[in-house]
Amino acid sequence: MNKKLLLTIATLSLSTNAIAKDNLSEHHATVADSVVAEQRANLATSTKGEGFGPQSPRDVNSLVGTNPIQFSQAPSFTKMNLCNIHFHKNAEHSGGEFTTYAGNGDGKGFQSGFKYSGKLNKAELTPTKNAICPSEHGALTAGDTIEVHYVHSSAQVVPGPTLGACLNDAINNPQLRVETQVFVLVNDNKALDFTALTASEIKQGFHQAVNIPNNTGDAIQYNGSTTGPGYNEIGSPFQVSWSVRPKVAKVNINTVGKWCEGNVFKEDHAHGVRNLVTNPALLSPIK
Repeated sequence: MNKKLLLTIATLSLSTNAIAKDNLSEHHATVADSVVAEQRANLATSTKGEGFGPQSPRDVNSLVGTNPIQFSQAPSFTKMNLCNIHFHKNAEHSGGEFTTYAGNGDGKGFQSGFKYSGKLNKAELTPTKNAICPSEHGALTAGDTIEVHYVHSSAQVVPGPTLGACLNDAINNPQLRVETQVFVLVNDNKALDFTALTASEIKQGFHQAVNIPNNTGDAIQYNGSTTGPGYNEIGSPFQVSWSVRPKVAKVNINTVGKWCEGNVFKEDHAHGVRNLVTNPALLSPIK
């Protein structure tokens, strides 16, 4: 597979251009359960017998999975290069402290996913003075949940935009690892600073995100794929080692807004979520 095709798939996988713009009247429309059921049925049909490996996202509280495709876990992220950081509004995964279903959303990945299942106080929920990471799908607000993906590659690459930053001409099939942290946005200057959380430097020869939280529980490790709503009805062809931390951390929403105004990843809004993959034939067993 040549790099041009890989980059096309990569762009789809991160939902950069995969979702068509909706008009304002459709932003908060919620599709019926039957729409999601049909998407899941189409995913099952399009992947059956095609040899797709295990998919993501999933319920990390469940160990069930019967997908026969196996691949070795990628090295520790400390032995790989950070290549991309992006986030999704609402968690794509379910489990730990993020099990509250946000609803079916618009059927295209927005207003769906999973929310922080804990409680916030009134001060933390104070509205912001400015719109945070606004897009055609709306802005972020205090109390929202985001799932941050710290994407790592075994290729010799540097941090940059989209999954394309994780690939190079020398290695077209690098190992990929996503370190995952779910955050809840609070209007609190004492909460974590998103700019610090996404800071990177070179350590022992590797580009590293140096402030990934280390106090949010032992990460659930499993084999899966890239995500994003562009894969609601087709399989993702990328093999990814996932590390999903079960506890939610609080981050200052204003620092997230500042990050969206300018970063090396050219991220300025929250991505949509892929439907939770529930078909055991598309999931790896968690041991």
